[in-house]
Amino acid sequence: MRGTVARLADFGAFVELEPGIEGLIHLSEMSWAKKVRKPSDILKEGDVVEVVILGVNAGERRISLGLKQALGDPWADAAQRFPAGSQIEGPVTSFTKFGAFVQLAEGVEGMVHVSEISADKHIHHPQDVLHKGEIVKALVLALDAEKRQIKLSMKQLIPTSLDEYLAEHNVGDVVSGRTVSGPVSGSSEPIRVELGEGIMAFCRLASAASNVEEAPSEGKVDLASLSSMLKARWKSGAAPSTSKPETIQAGQIRSFRITRLDATAKRIELELA
Repeated sequence: MRGTVARLADFGAFVELEPGIEGLIHLSEMSWAKKVRKPSDILKEGDVVEVVILGVNAGERRISLGLKQALGDPWADAAQRFPAGSQIEGPVTSFTKFGAFVQLAEGVEGMVHVSEISADKHIHHPQDVLHKGEIVKALVLALDAEKRQIKLSMKQLIPTSLDEYLAEHNVGDVVSGRTVSGPVSGSSEPIRVELGEGIMAFCRLASAASNVEEAPSEGKVDLASLSSMLKARWKSGAAPSTSKPETIQAGQIRSFRITRLDATAKRIELELA
């Protein structure tokens, strides 16, 4: 329905729908995008506007109107426009103690929690690294159209040292690493290996346990295992010996072969080289 703004009040604007018939647009019904503090921020007397009738109270001769409803609810298709996993770009609009709000579209904002701003350092206040009006890029983590909430992450779009390591290496590469944990007796859990600062990998010893802890004593000799064992001795500077190899312990620098690289799960799996 179309009407003309007849007059403004502190709490809204009166719109003449027909001669002698007026309705009120309350401040809260003027805009999806921002909180309107006074009607004159967006309307003036004489403006011709499209409105939606929200309610009629015949007894009190009152008609409630909505201006923002006539423009369409920007959240109506937000789930289709901004699905989880998509990337967005927009200006920082405001701050809270726990994060920053970013505008995705007119009337639609998402929040970057302070823990999702940077992967490199701990941030206490979002204003320490962001500024109002600054254009940022973020990843949509989750969207709740009913609650009109969108969770965003900036740090997950920034490549980390692990991402770079995954991109630079291939399955089969032999790399050096420091064992962070040693094998637990009776457990098949993989040991943790540090390949660089902030780059952790996992190495299962089940298939290599016999090679690591003791050499075959009977039957046919496994030449491949023996050759691998001898190479390890030469690399460490020790003379070849038929004695039992050194047991893997935390803190050792060893050579490993990459058996799996999973960029999605950000996981690296190894075997002893």
